[in-house]
Amino acid sequence: MTEIDTKIDALVPAWLHLPDIAEMLDVEVTRVRQLVKEGQLIAVRRGENRTLQVPADFIDGTKLVKGLTGLLTVLRDDGFSDEEMLEWLFTADDTLPGTPVQALRENRGTEVKRRAQALAL
Repeated sequence: MTEIDTKIDALVPAWLHLPDIAEMLDVEVTRVRQLVKEGQLIAVRRGENRTLQVPADFIDGTKLVKGLTGLLTVLRDDGFSDEEMLEWLFTADDTLPGTPVQALRENRGTEVKRRAQALAL
């Protein structure tokens, strides 16, 4: 595991494999791969077998967390790599409070997106 993987692993509490996400979303695994390819989800290679995995916090029951796709677009447009996006999303911010991904899950996406847009300034 590379150094960034160790750091991200320490920040992200749980991961899901693509087939598990497909089952949760009731879609084919190829659709989940397409979501990753289109930048609507972030997947990283993890574990002994280096399988693609997505943070579990990105899934809300049977759908993607509201506002996630737009937020990832903003961060990507700001020049963030997938690893940098994960680090930002899962790092606690006392002024938020909590992590940006927690705020998204609690329907506080407007504030999270505003902060992400301010990163580019």
